[in-house]
Amino acid sequence: MQTTTRIFALALALSTASAFAQADLSEAFLPMFQPLPAQVPSPENELTEAKINLGRMLYYENRLSKGEKLSCNSCHMLHKYGQDNLPFSPGHEGKLGGRSSPSTYNAAIHIAQFWDGRAPTVEAQAKGPVLNPGEMGMPSAEFVEKVLKSIPGYVEAFKAAFPGEAEPITYDNFGKAVGAFERGLLTPGKWDTFLKGNKEALSAEEKKGFATFAKVGCVTCHNSAGVGGMMYQKLGLVKAWPDLKDNGRADVTKNEGEKYFFKVPSLRNITETAPYLHDGSVKTLDQMVKMMAEYQLGKQLTDEETASILTFLKALKGEIPTDYVKAPKLPEGTADTPKA
Repeated sequence: MQTTTRIFALALALSTASAFAQADLSEAFLPMFQPLPAQVPSPENELTEAKINLGRMLYYENRLSKGEKLSCNSCHMLHKYGQDNLPFSPGHEGKLGGRSSPSTYNAAIHIAQFWDGRAPTVEAQAKGPVLNPGEMGMPSAEFVEKVLKSIPGYVEAFKAAFPGEAEPITYDNFGKAVGAFERGLLTPGKWDTFLKGNKEALSAEEKKGFATFAKVGCVTCHNSAGVGGMMYQKLGLVKAWPDLKDNGRADVTKNEGEKYFFKVPSLRNITETAPYLHDGSVKTLDQMVKMMAEYQLGKQLTDEETASILTFLKALKGEIPTDYVKAPKLPEGTADTPKA
């Protein structure tokens, strides 16, 4: 009986020590993370209600695509956590793009935009797909301006959003308006509540999942407010990634040393944004977690470790700001508005 009691006491002590170790580990790494801000300001783009309202309309506007079938929301669906759950998104001709469409939620806090970081801000990013011949396919910035100027509701909305400007409707202002709207596309959740000091916001299992996430080394790249999105990293850092053909950031910088480097994706809402990677080649999150450990960290995760990390990742799902992203009534065109 005494032997049994001693064994039980030892097991309890070890279990308690393990729990304290996990707690200490979690606390040690928490300063690497911050809760989401209420809004992401820009020194070059003042956020006003008029500008945000205009940007919301433009985000949903199909008439800014060749054939009038696509808008920003076609590939970055705001009711589906900012993407379309496809490996590649179809353009105006139905042809598929070369990379998976990343989420627009929380993107404004990232180091840059696109998988290769070729756009420094959400304002710059917004202007890319509209003129891309494989995406929305508009022939020129001037043609986009012509369409907008032919719609009285947009003429008034641009005047309100850019008061005092002699020519409010410009392609740059289009980007600023969409960017202003996207700077409010934030999805706070219980992870943010936890980071703000409410230690009961996460369950014991979710806290253990974070401890596993930290212990394995995931926090090296996935940190800050976005739990990622703040650095570039080589895909296949310690072990060559299988069948990798995309040169990544090297095609932008022309630096051979950045071959296979991509922006580290944010893990916020990661349970909702499958498939994964720049090419959508990984279908499930558990597979993604195991592959990241193997190819980026040189570790083989157990099923228990993988499940624990997945429990934490589920806690990163935030709330869609339903009222903010509600599709607005778009202004009517005129006889002068170019047709599809």
